[in-house]
Amino acid sequence: MTYFFETYGCQMNSAESAALELVLAERGWNRAASGEEADLVLLNTCSVRETAEARVRGRLAQYAALKKKRAAAGGTFTLAVAGCMAERLGDRLRADFPALDYVMGVSARPLFPAVLEAAEKGRSPDQGLFAAGAEKPAFAFSASHLEPGAFRAFVPIMHGCDNFCSYCVVPYVRGREVSRNPDSIAGEIARLAENGVREITLLGQNVNSYRWDGASRTVDFSALLELIAGWVGETSIKWVRFLSANPKDLSGKTISVMASHSCFCRHLHLPVQHGSNRILAAMNRRYTREAYLELAGRLRAALPGISLSTDIMVGFPGETEGDFEETLDLMNRARFSYAYMYHYNPREGTAAAKLPGRIDYKTKIERLSRVIALQKTHRIELLKSRVGGREQVLVEGISRKNADEYISRTERDDMAVVKGGAAPGSFAWARLQSLKGTTFRAVLEV
Repeated sequence: MTYFFETYGCQMNSAESAALELVLAERGWNRAASGEEADLVLLNTCSVRETAEARVRGRLAQYAALKKKRAAAGGTFTLAVAGCMAERLGDRLRADFPALDYVMGVSARPLFPAVLEAAEKGRSPDQGLFAAGAEKPAFAFSASHLEPGAFRAFVPIMHGCDNFCSYCVVPYVRGREVSRNPDSIAGEIARLAENGVREITLLGQNVNSYRWDGASRTVDFSALLELIAGWVGETSIKWVRFLSANPKDLSGKTISVMASHSCFCRHLHLPVQHGSNRILAAMNRRYTREAYLELAGRLRAALPGISLSTDIMVGFPGETEGDFEETLDLMNRARFSYAYMYHYNPREGTAAAKLPGRIDYKTKIERLSRVIALQKTHRIELLKSRVGGREQVLVEGISRKNADEYISRTERDDMAVVKGGAAPGSFAWARLQSLKGTTFRAVLEV
């Protein structure tokens, strides 16, 4: 039998989709080339922004039509939705799309084999598995999140969020923070190394709030990083990244551990969200612009050459032109290598959805365009400053456009097309010769 996944949103969703695909592979299922050719389609969804949910609704309408067509021809087709949108809307989503067979919340992974068994035996879907009032299993981490053949892998280390930023739906759909047993993390890292993985990214909704309280020891995030540096040791894994880090929880000890071990990449995604203290307080971010810039300075002092990326939101309720200008000023001071930029969308159930002072759409789009333009300028300037330099890259594969070129990624999380003989999955030194857009053109050096 065949399956097809569509994954939306964050890297955690990508990791969880990979874990579900391992379950399918163990049962002998094969990945279809498209949803139209599959026996089972699963959409792993995101609720952080309204646009993500709108895309899922559009795809569900298409798959509902496909299911009707299959039924008319005497065929079968199982349609499922998983992830944050499924958790947030539940049976409301099933009411909107009666063609849905399963609506699986974020803790439903242990029940996934029952879904597969029903499909394999041609039984009618057991919708009671995930119905309102059904007992929900406790969240549990998967043993592995490896995509077969990949040289880079995600390793979830914690789940949920206790921050309750006023605009964010994550605590309501993912629940409170749960940290993963460090022994389980060590086991997954060992398995990834055995499979030739070269780079791992530690994942969590608030990754640096990790804290494992065991019977005989307590392991916080900095202590976990110290352990991981020892675990990767002489394995195939050479680079370690983590995201997303909350600025308020990035300790001096964590910075010290990163600086002490070369396995931690000199790049960090550090979401700032806004440059105005008034708006940051309304967002319940619990740090100031001054604290953020001071933290950025400490990172750059401790880890020379580190690049920082970020998230920036415009159009939050009550945002004045002066508040917005403070965001532009912070960007000029911090100079991010890249940024995820978006305008505020109210999310049902969050504190910000009830705030007065909504910003009209035209103003939000105008402000967003100015942020994007400024960030584009910073990115190009920063990339150009590195042309001519020699940097280490992880070779990911052969270019589709030219068999003599290789797609690779730098330690600072930028793409580079490299000329010269290189084996996919290897680390190499490359001279960055020029830029094409935001991609380096480079040549291998011994």
